[in-house]
Amino acid sequence: MSEDQKKSASTGHDELVVSQEQHAKITEVRGLIGQLSDKESVYCSDASISRYLMSRNSNVKKAAQMLKQSLKWRKEYKPEEIRWEEVADDAESGSIYRPNYQDKYGRSVIVLTPRRKNSKSTERHVKYFVHCLENAILNLPPHQEQVVWLVDLEGIKMSDISFKTSREIVHVFQNYYPKRLGLIILFNAPVIFQPFFKMMRPFLETEIYNKVKFCYSDDQNSKKTLEDLFDMDKLESAFGGNGDTGFDINKYAERMKEDDNKKESLVTLKG
Repeated sequence: MSEDQKKSASTGHDELVVSQEQHAKITEVRGLIGQLSDKESVYCSDASISRYLMSRNSNVKKAAQMLKQSLKWRKEYKPEEIRWEEVADDAESGSIYRPNYQDKYGRSVIVLTPRRKNSKSTERHVKYFVHCLENAILNLPPHQEQVVWLVDLEGIKMSDISFKTSREIVHVFQNYYPKRLGLIILFNAPVIFQPFFKMMRPFLETEIYNKVKFCYSDDQNSKKTLEDLFDMDKLESAFGGNGDTGFDINKYAERMKEDDNKKESLVTLKG
């Protein structure tokens, strides 16, 4: 694939320049996926198809097949139609949320604190994750396509982690949101987390696995990584930052309702 790609191992930030060759491949993918509805056409922008191509090493047939599967999933699951009222109960504990800041590269951030989850339902947990992810993408600035996961593993117990739920979240993210991941930071992972991570390893694509970074509060290299990525005055104290406002469900609900209104406006404009 003839494109310029620069990657910083410490930040996971990718800068991609699409070549003329890539544009030709995008056209080929469009030919393979065939006629699309208006809603599908919105999802199948050049940028979106380019992500699928990059995810499949510019193999046009594999990228088209992957995109077809995503379109089928989106038609059935309707992720863009999930509204706050449907997931509010699962959000109350703050187990997953999108903080009101981005990293220094403009990437949206999703914070996960598994020990806070208040539902054992895989279906509900995945639905709430998808809602957060869709909103994170909705709020990306122009020319930025990726999100960063911050996972707080301080004091976690094995009973706090569901292998089934984790595997399903990974499946959804890898297969239906290709090239959306900038970095996953696993913060203060205890020794008991290692066997779980080894169990998950076979389900992680190499690219995803390589974007997982373990950070620890007592490690200077970890501190530098976080300082390079975030405004420390905004980053939560749980990750060594100075932001200590905590998770406020009422304020968060207002922000999520504003996101819902943005989605409705987009539907109106595109309709």
